[in-house]
Amino acid sequence: MTTPARRVRRTGRRRFDLRATAVYFGLLALVVCATGLAVRTAIAAVERRPVWQAALCLVAVSSALVLRRRRRSLSAARAARRAAAALEAATRTTLEALETPAAQPPPPSVPRQAVPRDDTVEAGEGAVGYDALDADEFEQAVAALCARDGCTGVDVVGGAGDLGADVLAVTPDGRRLVVQCKRYSEDNRVGSQDLQRFGGTCWTVHEADVAVLVTTSDFTAPAAEYAEQCGIRCLDRAALEAWSDGTGPAPWTPAGDGTH
Repeated sequence: MTTPARRVRRTGRRRFDLRATAVYFGLLALVVCATGLAVRTAIAAVERRPVWQAALCLVAVSSALVLRRRRRSLSAARAARRAAAALEAATRTTLEALETPAAQPPPPSVPRQAVPRDDTVEAGEGAVGYDALDADEFEQAVAALCARDGCTGVDVVGGAGDLGADVLAVTPDGRRLVVQCKRYSEDNRVGSQDLQRFGGTCWTVHEADVAVLVTTSDFTAPAAEYAEQCGIRCLDRAALEAWSDGTGPAPWTPAGDGTH
């Protein structure tokens, strides 16, 4: 009589694998060491530059999201490789942040002066080369002379719609000074029409106490006569150069007074 073979049931338990366990704990130790190195580097970066705290937080959050989204079915080796890659990226970002120089603040801006002081008009240094100046530069040079000799509130207002006033100022004795500048060549003298246009605005519009017309040229006889009748003071090239080099009076100085 044949005895039937007895069927052996297979249990669901897996056989203990020493090699796999050793590999798992070795990888785990590597992850712990890499984590410690990254944390140490991050702490040093935060102490030097607190602004990188936000960057490190973003890296940490990204790493946490990646670890959370992995599935349990992933092997220990695959999880270790992903963790090592994330830690390597975080370490590289931190090292790049440490090597990047901090941004320097911009230099403070220098306020612009209304009328800069021009060293070329200092007394005793000779006449300025007015022939080399254009009309705007000539107005600036005259304004610098006014400021040099004690005028306050010096302002260059020449341009379109200036109604004859190129420089406005207050003389050292408190009078309102209105100056018109004519940058003319030597063969182009200031005529009576120029004086008439200036005389029609300097007193009524600009309320001048002292009205001066200064030129790099000269005045015609009718222009000089009209200026004398209206009380406008005229400075031709010779008087301008004397004022510039300190040998002549300022145009607002009363007649007979050579000081300024």
